[in-house]
Amino acid sequence: MRPHTKETLHTLTPELALEILKDGNERFVNNIKAHRDLLEQVNVTSSGQFPFAAILSCIDSRTSAELIFDQGLGDIFSIRIAGNILNDDILGSMEFACKIAGSKLIVVLGHTKCGAIEYACNDIVLGNITKLLSKIKPAIELEKETKTERNGNNKLFMNNVTTNNVNLTVKKIKEQSSLLADMEKSGEIKIIGGLYDLDTGLVTFFD
Repeated sequence: MRPHTKETLHTLTPELALEILKDGNERFVNNIKAHRDLLEQVNVTSSGQFPFAAILSCIDSRTSAELIFDQGLGDIFSIRIAGNILNDDILGSMEFACKIAGSKLIVVLGHTKCGAIEYACNDIVLGNITKLLSKIKPAIELEKETKTERNGNNKLFMNNVTTNNVNLTVKKIKEQSSLLADMEKSGEIKIIGGLYDLDTGLVTFFD
């Protein structure tokens, strides 16, 4: 498999971009890797890159987007930060990916058993981590189903907060970037969320 070119990226729709990720995750779950000559991809992409998607995921060592979606060099922009939260620099990176580089899809990818989510649920106060975790607190406040044991020991509570966090981040992208919101309205891109299951390797998209 070869990286996208300017021509192939131009013909790709956001819907097809999503299907590429779904197909890649299916290969990953079934332990079937697409054949790639990585050295060839180094040479092919040395003069330019045309990634079809930008994926905001957590820094968790088990959640590499390239591996989860079975993608190679030059295929995706990988944006990683604890708790897959949003800030101005990340938003600018997404705008660069889509408006400048031509990516067709933005995915906010949360994952089960997230340490950042757990720390936020447990109200941990520790250095600069505290400020980062504050960005997850709205997802906790949004979770109304759980009345007791609203902490990291409650798996259901954690999963609901994780999903809320993804959905809120998707919402913030559209609210805080008129550029990306307009691109989605015109059909140029798609902005969605998803959840990676650490136990199975499966990604569930919220589309």
